[in-house]
Amino acid sequence: MPEASPIPPGSHPLWVVALVILLFACLARLIRGVSLSGAIAGGLVCFVLYTAAGPGAFVLLILLFILTWSATRLGYQRKQKLGTAEKKEGRTASQVLANVGIAAVCAVAYHWRENSFFLLAMCATLTEAAADTVSSEIGQTSSRATRLITNWRRVPAGTNGGISLTGTLAGAAAALLITAAGIFVGLIGRQESLTSFVAAFVGMICDSFLGATLQQRGRLNNNTVNFLGTLTAVAVVAIWHLHF
Repeated sequence: MPEASPIPPGSHPLWVVALVILLFACLARLIRGVSLSGAIAGGLVCFVLYTAAGPGAFVLLILLFILTWSATRLGYQRKQKLGTAEKKEGRTASQVLANVGIAAVCAVAYHWRENSFFLLAMCATLTEAAADTVSSEIGQTSSRATRLITNWRRVPAGTNGGISLTGTLAGAAAALLITAAGIFVGLIGRQESLTSFVAAFVGMICDSFLGATLQQRGRLNNNTVNFLGTLTAVAVVAIWHLHF
């Protein structure tokens, strides 16, 4: 796999980095994208990504937040009627870590090992988080033809494991955007971009299968399903890396 050339952390003092991240966390809290605990967890993840993988990783996280916050707020009243709307105070720490915790681990692994595999895995997890959240939120907003991924039966929008064409396409578009941003900031190369996109898409589909099976039966909660979705993206990257 060709080595990626991420934007280096540069000469910014840590207190400047911490201040920028604090302002971002406060803004995210102000617009109710996250709760207080979510802002703290998100700020810590931001700091880890920046210091371990460079400002490019921080840029991807900001883009992920913008995409997911926008998708969450779109059609909020309809989601309230469906009973699937996010709480008004925003995503909690457990929700934040379920979506981007693995990305932070990959960033730290890259910092220690200086292996571009971990950068690609980090990008894939962030891409999967964007694809999964956007597909779910947009699907609930605009789709009435929702089908359960396991047996293709019609189910109400917002049902665990329910998918729609609109939501799937929206998730794929979000994945493409994050992947393109990863190339732009130098975290991954063009050759690795396909791996990141495919890994994210597979993770998104796996998330739906887990939702329709284990989550629907009460054996997993939504945070665990989201965490396993990002972990699936890492597994796909690892398999791709070993075979190609």
